[in-house]
Amino acid sequence: MTEQRIGPDKAVTLHFALKLDNGEVVDSTFDKQPATFKVGDGNLLPGFEQALYGLKAGDKRTLSIPPENGFGQPNPQNVQSMPRSQFQNMELSEGLLVIFNDAANTELPGVVKSFDEAFVQIDFNHPLAGKTLSFEVEVIQVDIS
Repeated sequence: MTEQRIGPDKAVTLHFALKLDNGEVVDSTFDKQPATFKVGDGNLLPGFEQALYGLKAGDKRTLSIPPENGFGQPNPQNVQSMPRSQFQNMELSEGLLVIFNDAANTELPGVVKSFDEAFVQIDFNHPLAGKTLSFEVEVIQVDIS
């Protein structure tokens, strides 16, 4: 029987580390249980899955994931200006994560980009948007799902 390689609908178990250009680790499973997922189930972004195609158990790689294949480019329309009055009794600082509820009552995180006496600029882009990421993987197992 041939070795199973990562591709559509395969069950995969692996360790991974996601790092920024400066080496800062954003997420990692190397110090805990490995991640298990089925290719195409939505647990990994499609660009990350595509980068894994063809790998087999025992393979170790460090893959570069450009923004277009990761979290996308920042969208200027995702930066909103809101009245400062909506943030009463809140100590604001640049980089502060604020959770909002949208019309469907779903939590929507935003980051304070800037503020003054009248308005607060909130960035609703994903924090990793626009960043090229290093995706270090160690494939443990690949199975037909």
